[in-house]
Amino acid sequence: MSIKSLAAKIFASRIQRKIDAWAKNPIATQEKVFKNLIDAAQFTEFGNDHQFDSIQTHNDFVASVPIRDYEQLKTYFERVVSGESDVLWPGKPLYFAKTSGTTSGAKYIPLTKESISTHPDTARNAILCYIAETGKTDFVDGKMIFLQGSPEVEEKNGVKIGRLSGIVAHYVPNYLQKNRLPSWDTNCIEDWETKVDAIVAETAHQDMTIISGIPSWVQMYFEKLMAQTKKPVGELFKNFNLFIYGGVNYEPYRAKFENMIGRKVDSIELYPASEGFFAFQDKQGEKGMLLQLDSGIFYEFVKADSFFEENPERITLKDVEVDVNYVMIISTTAGLWAYNLGDTIQFTSIFPYRVIVSGRIKHFISAFGEHVIGKEVEYAMQDALQGTTIRINEFTVAPQITPQEGLPYHEWFIEFENEPKGAGIMDAFAKALDQSLQAQNSYYFDLIEGKVLQSLKITAVPKEGFNNYMKSVGKLGGQNKIPRLSNDRKIADALVVD
Repeated sequence: MSIKSLAAKIFASRIQRKIDAWAKNPIATQEKVFKNLIDAAQFTEFGNDHQFDSIQTHNDFVASVPIRDYEQLKTYFERVVSGESDVLWPGKPLYFAKTSGTTSGAKYIPLTKESISTHPDTARNAILCYIAETGKTDFVDGKMIFLQGSPEVEEKNGVKIGRLSGIVAHYVPNYLQKNRLPSWDTNCIEDWETKVDAIVAETAHQDMTIISGIPSWVQMYFEKLMAQTKKPVGELFKNFNLFIYGGVNYEPYRAKFENMIGRKVDSIELYPASEGFFAFQDKQGEKGMLLQLDSGIFYEFVKADSFFEENPERITLKDVEVDVNYVMIISTTAGLWAYNLGDTIQFTSIFPYRVIVSGRIKHFISAFGEHVIGKEVEYAMQDALQGTTIRINEFTVAPQITPQEGLPYHEWFIEFENEPKGAGIMDAFAKALDQSLQAQNSYYFDLIEGKVLQSLKITAVPKEGFNNYMKSVGKLGGQNKIPRLSNDRKIADALVVD
């Protein structure tokens, strides 16, 4: 065992004890975070506007601070971007993470001195928990790649601006810098396809042991590696045994990844966003990711079914239930207050608190009242793929409300790696998808049984169809991802090939 491997084991054990300490005292930990947040921001503009000096309890907070999304807090964000201090959080942020907005252009999410460190620390802790659980450390002596955005930043009114993944690249610990790929120059390439080609050239002959990124973009990297070297990824990288991912559910991609690699590898799921690093998979055999309760983030939850009511109930961690779909609301050391992230989550356990991401509150299909969510279509795909040799590259789902003939239906746009041959096989696959969705969603079942909808239909998307779509909307690579489902046909119509 190398000195680095031994040090990693010792460090992992120490970090695991720290995590266990707050995970075993979740309510007290969150109460402390809440108090520290209110005290720290009491004299900011936002704190003055919302009577932070009189907030003592969560009920006080609910009465003073309504749930808002980025657009509703935009006037405050604009003041911060313009250079004002003490607006949402004391002082000025260190960075703005620039992300794509859906309604009014770019969003600028502040990253403060207090919040920025939680991003690299939580990613590190995910790996250390894996070491503490499995005892595996050989990978620390190999090369590690993190497919991410450019680390280049610009500056505006004294604050640096960049993509989150690129900003976090500046905070990679020194002891990992020697092992980390790609090079700085390659990471700075803006065009994603050019960048991946350069990464392939840099890494094809390296001893890669950890590979990390959003599955859809790692898939592109693997495909280009295999095309150049004519070898499976696992043969090329004989010591590659840990895949770290986030952004989307890995399960629909797992069969194809294992085929490209040539064997199974361990994986760690992460739940990062520009607004905070919320959870990571702490146990290989457990469903869900450990919610980060001691990272300067205070959580509230609203049942998704009641979220659009006038005054939906806001609860804290102590009142959540397993398997209920919640909208997650956050208040953070970056100056986000009762902020609607837009994500929906479900708890898989409450001691400790582990979550899965079930979708987006605005990403659903409910053209007929079925309210199908992302988790349901992802599970249906995972379920239907079981026991088959079918592998997929990507998929999304949209309603077809006005078909040329027959009843309306859900249309599944699927880019197959190996499209099922023969009408019978494709029909059986579509039936398996439909039955799984019916089993999960009683409203969808009733609509099928009541002859309001017909069973789903599959439209095969040509190879590179999704990548071409993402390129056409300027979102190829990086942290961008295809929505799993939509309540309209904007994406669907762009994918249809005449």
